[in-house]
Formats: sequence, structure tokens, C-alpha cells
Amino acid sequence: MALLPEDIIDRLIQMERRIQALSTAVNTRPLINEIRPDPDAPATNKPVLRVFDGYNHELFADDITTGGLARPWLQLMPPVDHVNVAKWPSTTSTSFTAIAQSFNPVWQPKMRLAMVTRASSGATGLVKVMVDGQQFGPTVNAGQSFDHTALLPVDLPTKFGKVMTVEIHAQVTSASGTVYAQPVSMYGTQT
Repeated sequence: MALLPEDIIDRLIQMERRIQALSTAVNTRPLINEIRPDPDAPATNKPVLRVFDGYNHELFADDITTGGLARPWLQLMPPVDHVNVAKWPSTTSTSFTAIAQSFNPVWQPKMRLAMVTRASSGATGLVKVMVDGQQFGPTVNAGQSFDHTALLPVDLPTKFGKVMTVEIHAQVTSASGTVYAQPVSMYGTQT
């Protein structure tokens, strides 16, 4: 076997030591289980947590004043009467009419909306949901439940954090009567 010059062997040994040191350094980093204050943070010197997506939208932020979640704002449904159908949003129109409307910030790409629907005695009708003027989910017969989860019909990168309009539309399909719809749950969700 040919002998190699001594300086090449020494260089290989040095390279092997350096690679071992780099490998050890990469695999032994401190745990990331603590959020530390930013040196330029306000005088309160409290930790500040902000998470941004690839479009530089602030996805998550903590509330440094009182603690808890600052963003996203979580939508809460107001209390409604689920028992007395006469108090539900309704229509006697034979063409689709908006009977309920809400304005909600867009934080997640999908939404779940659940509602109960009814028709007065002997009447028939249809109920559908519109988001920013586009239909969201199926049209259901009055008397059926509506429970739909899907991507919002909006361009999320441009609509993120802005308000969308959600409307419930209903119509009577019989000669007369009333169609009712009452939302029972609505929230955003991930894909």
C-alpha cells in the first residue's frame, strides 16, 4: 500500500474533528420553550409573541396588557331564541330574500355554518347561504338542517383580516306560508 504524505493524513483527521464538532453543535441546541422579551420592547419588558404567514399577515398575537389572545379575534355567536320559531329570521316572499346578515373578519380559509330551518304549517320553501354574494354550501328544503364546512368563496390573501358578509336567504315555494332559519353555530377553521 502506498504511503500518503503525513500532512494529508493530518488534514483528514482535522477535517473529521471539525465535522464531528459541527454535528454535535447542530444536535445540541437549547430548548425553545420560552419566549423572551425583545430588547426594543416597550418599558413593560413583557414577552411579545407575533406569528406571521408567508404573506406577512399577522396570524397570532398575544395581549401583553392583560394576557391571553389578541389575534385572531374569535367570533362569538350572540344568544338567540332556538325555541320560539316565530322569533327566527323569516320571509313570506316567493323569491330568495336575505333574512339574516352578519359581518365577520376573515381569519381562516374555511368556515362551518350550521342552522335549523322550518316552514309554517302546509308551506314549503328553500334556504341558502351567501358569502360576499357567492353561494356557500347547498340550498336546503325548509325543515332540513344546514350544516356545511368548506373553503370560503373569497380570495384569502387579499381578504385576510377584512370583513366578509354572510347572509341567509330564504324563499317560500308553496302558494303561501313562511320560511324560517336560525343559525346555531358559525366559525372559521383550517384547511
